[in-house]
Amino acid sequence: MPRRSIGELRLVAVDVETTGLDPRRDRLVEVAWVPVEDREIRLGEAGRLIVRGGEVGQSATVHGIGDDAVAGGVEPVAARRAVTEALDGRVLLAHFAPMELRFLRLRGVPVVDTMDLERTGMERRGTYPRGEDLRLPRARARHGLPAYRNHGALTDALACAELFLAQTAGREDRPARTLVR
Repeated sequence: MPRRSIGELRLVAVDVETTGLDPRRDRLVEVAWVPVEDREIRLGEAGRLIVRGGEVGQSATVHGIGDDAVAGGVEPVAARRAVTEALDGRVLLAHFAPMELRFLRLRGVPVVDTMDLERTGMERRGTYPRGEDLRLPRARARHGLPAYRNHGALTDALACAELFLAQTAGREDRPARTLVR
């Protein structure tokens, strides 16, 4: 991918909801994506899918998606394909990207991680994150963004996109640093 400035990045904020944290034993329940181009969030191009699979168990208390909704969802391969298509020619944007990368089985994808940006920014200011400091709601609050209900993939993807825009405001001409994971 050619070197671009932050303002030129074509991004897709992606979030997943799962039955747990380990992709070897847990599974994808919901995935959503929100494109960001020209420093604009493109909600008209956003997408959200419930992913078919077995029982969601106790995880339903976190993300609010029950067994009936999952039974009517799309196959995991279709969900992964939809995200891959949304990412075509774009950079994945996520808050703690390893979660999305592992559950969506994405490799070699250019990534911007708002959690990494927040950690770096805090350290530059001489503040070293502890505990929950890097969680999405706390990072948003530091940037003056409104609180949203957590653990809905579409809301969290939008929250991540907004956080990125706040984190990079005024730095549109700086070179973008993406990681390939």
